[in-house]
Amino acid sequence: MRSCSAQLTSLHRSRFFSGANVHPLEQRLGYTFRQTAFLQEALTHPSVGHERQRHHQDNQRLEFLGDAVLQLVITEYLYSHFPREREGRLTKLRARLVSRDALKTHAQGLDLGRHLLMGRGEESSGGRERTSTLADAFEAIIGAIYLDSDFATARDFILRQTREALDQVLDRPIDVNPKGQLQETLQGIAMQGPSYEMISATGPEHAKTFVVEVRWGERSLGRGSGGSKQAAEIEAARDALARQLWAKDKNKSENPAADQD
Repeated sequence: MRSCSAQLTSLHRSRFFSGANVHPLEQRLGYTFRQTAFLQEALTHPSVGHERQRHHQDNQRLEFLGDAVLQLVITEYLYSHFPREREGRLTKLRARLVSRDALKTHAQGLDLGRHLLMGRGEESSGGRERTSTLADAFEAIIGAIYLDSDFATARDFILRQTREALDQVLDRPIDVNPKGQLQETLQGIAMQGPSYEMISATGPEHAKTFVVEVRWGERSLGRGSGGSKQAAEIEAARDALARQLWAKDKNKSENPAADQD
């Protein structure tokens, strides 16, 4: 027979997450909350209180705490893995790893947007996909895990979620931005940047592989794959830069005889 406390926990979960299934989220997180109130707070957007025009606990305080924990974990990791780098270089690497776009990617990998509690106005304006909203929610989750457990557990969570980005930093410590480089190159030819289209997302929820194609107008320039949409876009941009199909088209137009070779 289930204990009284277990029954109360189950009841609390069902009331608190009416309409949202928490179990898949906890599975994605790789962490089960002992105090579900922390998870509720981490998933509550400030727009809930604003819409109700009264005080409502939201995730801003947890985001503040989670940001500090994240900064310390990433700083410690970089300090130990790059023993010869100076402060300025370490600061740039950390900024790359904790940027709003990077945190949004981690949040999307956890599907946090679908579980956020927010006001109708915020939701209708695209709040569930907004970079700042997702980045804040990811940091709030870190803060919630830290309060519900300890620093070591929060550290393990952060290192798991950022593993791919950390591996990329180890492989390519020099900050190369293929997407930015590709956009600058193409806009130098015509006032039009590239667009990215997701071709497929396969594999189990916790280990999906995304395939993305980068296009320029009607022309496909390259493809890439990765463990997140952002990583796949970067690889697609890198593939496009390596192939340089726009340059080949230009050479053909300038030298029609090249088509006859």
